[in-house]
Amino acid sequence: MTKRRVWWGDYRTTEYASIDAEATIAVLPVAAIEQHGPHLPVSTDTSIMMGMLETVIARLPDDLDIRILPVQAVGKSNEHLHAPGTLTLPATTLVDAWTELGLSVARAGVRKLIIVNSHGGNEEIMGIISRELRVRAKMLSVKTSWQRFGRPAGMYTELEDRHGIHGGDVETSLMLHFRPDLVDMSKADNFVSNVGRAEKEFALLRHTGTHAFAWIASDLNPNGVVGDASIATAEKGRLTAEMQADGFINLVRDVRKAKLAEWLS
Repeated sequence: MTKRRVWWGDYRTTEYASIDAEATIAVLPVAAIEQHGPHLPVSTDTSIMMGMLETVIARLPDDLDIRILPVQAVGKSNEHLHAPGTLTLPATTLVDAWTELGLSVARAGVRKLIIVNSHGGNEEIMGIISRELRVRAKMLSVKTSWQRFGRPAGMYTELEDRHGIHGGDVETSLMLHFRPDLVDMSKADNFVSNVGRAEKEFALLRHTGTHAFAWIASDLNPNGVVGDASIATAEKGRLTAEMQADGFINLVRDVRKAKLAEWLS
């Protein structure tokens, strides 16, 4: 059986000459290499990205044509510079580099792009890049993150849903599903977040949301991670990955349905 081609680099240059700009959707995966506490590797965000892409590929309907660009493993991670092993690039460098990748996609005849993210620190620059690609290349550029596709109802505690943003139950469960060989559960703990303290002490001031102040990971917890990693399981990771992959596929279908001439002036 012929293996399905979904990776950008698996196509010949002559094949890009006859691309269908309405039906073909490029996917730019952006991730990170950064500390994830005492129990997870610095590759966590990139490992989750690779695992999520593999989950999407396995569930992708035959009528959807995606071209996945190389995973951008180093992102904006300066909020983790206190911890050895973290790699980071300046926001300006990433905006320039990832915008240029998008422009290269446009030159190949692909006018639809989804930037999908597995690291919170990349969120703000993704919007800048998408707007640049709209202005400079008239692309339909969509930004999203895996976490935006939700989690199975009742699977994680309310506290985890609100505060477990880094190295907690969710990410540890995903890693137990994708790369259990890299997880040390003997060092997993309930890493309590300072976010809850801010909610109790201040009327409006928060770490995230409408009135947020800038923070680094050690401001949230001395270990640089938050959430209850001790209760993570591979089964929770599998079900979360499948739900988020299906959500992403639904987004791909929407992007394919959107006619460029109708939605871009």
